Amino acid sequence: MPDGADEPAPPAARPRGGLGAVLKKRWRGWLRAVHRDLGYLAVGFTIIYAVSGLAINHIADWDPNFKASERTITIAPIPADLPDAEAVQRVVAAAGTGTPDDVFRAGDEIRLSYASGTQVTAIGDTGEVTIQARSSRFFLRVANWLHYNRGKKAWTYLADLYAVMLLYLAVSGIFMIKGRLGLRWRGAVLVSLGVAIPAAYVLLSGGPGTPST
Repeated sequence: MPDGADEPAPPAARPRGGLGAVLKKRWRGWLRAVHRDLGYLAVGFTIIYAVSGLAINHIADWDPNFKASERTITIAPIPADLPDAEAVQRVVAAAGTGTPDDVFRAGDEIRLSYASGTQVTAIGDTGEVTIQARSSRFFLRVANWLHYNRGKKAWTYLADLYAVMLLYLAVSGIFMIKGRLGLRWRGAVLVSLGVAIPAAYVLLSGGPGTPST
């Protein structure tokens, strides 16, 4: 070969260590990729369980499934000797609640009940009619229904799958970042804090206690 002629490039060096070396080099990237995709997949589940959890946490202060309303109107007095059917018709026409599922009349009181939870009470001698209605909080009622696992058995498996996804997201998140922002310092402090808070609460509150016999 003449002097100065280009020499062929040496063959590319083959990676050493085989599959083990590849896994060691890329496992964090794969961990992040799966973490990302499961995070997207978990969005719908998380919104349902988070919003429902907030609602159920304050169940002592409000009804998370239904909202109630009450209004009072006044109609002409209803004579005590008026037949039941006619008396009920007067109250229904004034209240605008439709045909009741159950009717109770005693003395000058007429009470109409509906499967929806609405109740109408009329006092015959004063003509005062009170309408107590109940309407469903659509999204919250559905979310709570799912949260309480009151659906068919299939939802149990979906809820289990979501729980497994959360476990993966929690555990994989620990190892996604290396260095001082990872487990070597900041990550270790925050993980320890996250474990310490519920543990401290259990200790300070006395925990579930011993079941009575």
